[in-house]
Amino acid sequence: MRGGKGGGLLVAGTTSDAGKSVVTAGICRWLVRKGLKVAPFKGQNMSLNSFVTREGAEIGRAQAMQAQAARVEPTALMNPVLLKPGGDRSSQVVLMGKPVGELSAKGYHGGRQKELFEPVMACLEELRSTYDAVICEGAGSPAEINLRRTDIVNMGVARAAKLPVVVVGDIDRGGVFAQFFGTTALLSPEDQSLVAGYLVNKFRGDVSLLEPGLDMLYGLTGRRTFGVLPYAHGLGIDEEDGLRVSLRGTVRESVVAPPVGADVLRVAVCAVPLMSNFTDVDALAAEPGVVVRFVDRPEELVDADLVVVPGTRGTVKALAWLRERGLADALARRAAEGRPVLGICGGFQTLGERIEDEVESKAGVVDGLGLLPVRVRFGVEKTLARPVGEALGERVEGYEIHHGVADVRGGEPFLDGCRVGAVWGTHWHGSLESDGFRRAFLREVAAAAGRRFVPAPDTSFGALREEQLDRLGDLIEEHADTDALLRLIEEGAPAGLPFVPPGAP
Repeated sequence: MRGGKGGGLLVAGTTSDAGKSVVTAGICRWLVRKGLKVAPFKGQNMSLNSFVTREGAEIGRAQAMQAQAARVEPTALMNPVLLKPGGDRSSQVVLMGKPVGELSAKGYHGGRQKELFEPVMACLEELRSTYDAVICEGAGSPAEINLRRTDIVNMGVARAAKLPVVVVGDIDRGGVFAQFFGTTALLSPEDQSLVAGYLVNKFRGDVSLLEPGLDMLYGLTGRRTFGVLPYAHGLGIDEEDGLRVSLRGTVRESVVAPPVGADVLRVAVCAVPLMSNFTDVDALAAEPGVVVRFVDRPEELVDADLVVVPGTRGTVKALAWLRERGLADALARRAAEGRPVLGICGGFQTLGERIEDEVESKAGVVDGLGLLPVRVRFGVEKTLARPVGEALGERVEGYEIHHGVADVRGGEPFLDGCRVGAVWGTHWHGSLESDGFRRAFLREVAAAAGRRFVPAPDTSFGALREEQLDRLGDLIEEHADTDALLRLIEEGAPAGLPFVPPGAP
């Protein structure tokens, strides 16, 4: 490795959602299977899906997933800056796992982002001094020329750390050759000198039909393509951001297996604004016979056996949305009829009697849906914790990320929340990943819903996640030039890469 430091690589993308997160995870899993000590890194992440590390730091879920791929414990070093959108124009800034304030996009890019460059680079250098290799993930596109001056996650990091860059493009969306060429041609000569080549993602069909285009791309840019990764179904790996796509009607991918009992179980997830950690329902979708859908209409709750109101970065905004859509009335009807409802974190808060919020929305006192005997007051300090407890006779692990403090005034205890009839509420994210508890909970749901659904006795969410991460490692090992990638990681970008005009203006 260079200069006594661990090797490194920056995985950039032609667009958001090109596949940077999963490619980074796949490279981490491939390298760790080779016996290397590997860490993921993303200098700045924008996501509403986050995770709490064992030291109580909040980081993006994608980096936690990549750490699992690398078989290391996630830490704040792996994602020093996390932006959690609170609307179209502002985000909470989380630095080294702790919130440090709210900033508008203009305020952030206008000065604060530049101040964060030094701590970001210090984290990367610390990781490189400890690990054999650090696989960095970029954000958006490195060719966002309007943001290059203050960049702390793409070419700014690559230049400062002298990291080689591989650009990932999603061919399933079309236009990947133009994206590769245009991304390179919009970079300065200094930035271009680090762009070693490309990775095609989500290819369907005969690779031989693609090869002439790859040859022409090499002729135009002087850069090779390091692999063509096939489209892979059913990976279900944690998404980074729920803001870019409409989730109405989206079905979470499930294992392809019939139900154990006579019936399937239908789960409807209310697609509330600023939805956070909707990955909580992945463990439900992993169960044979459980169908999970995201919905935004009251009629879509009619045939649901369980309705989940998920976490949100805007509890008061979510409450207003539930009422405007008629979902609040539908949830009240369900509760009166003894039909199952589960509220998680912000969703739990909406189910309570009253919310006092001078922190998140600054709306003051707002009436909740009144389905649970809970009153919530938002505090300035954010609760970040990894609790362990018991519910329904089973051990449960979870994690907490919330400003709201719940005053539970009745009902049966349920984790840190409560249960009244078939309505449950808790601040704990990730509780459904505890296999015994998930099975016990689904049995209760099936009984209340009158369904002859039986949870599979041997579904292990942890084992399924490991299988998915191994599949990502397999994609890299089988469809990328791993020898060439390893040389890049160990030695850096090759010298003499040609300049592609016109370059950055």
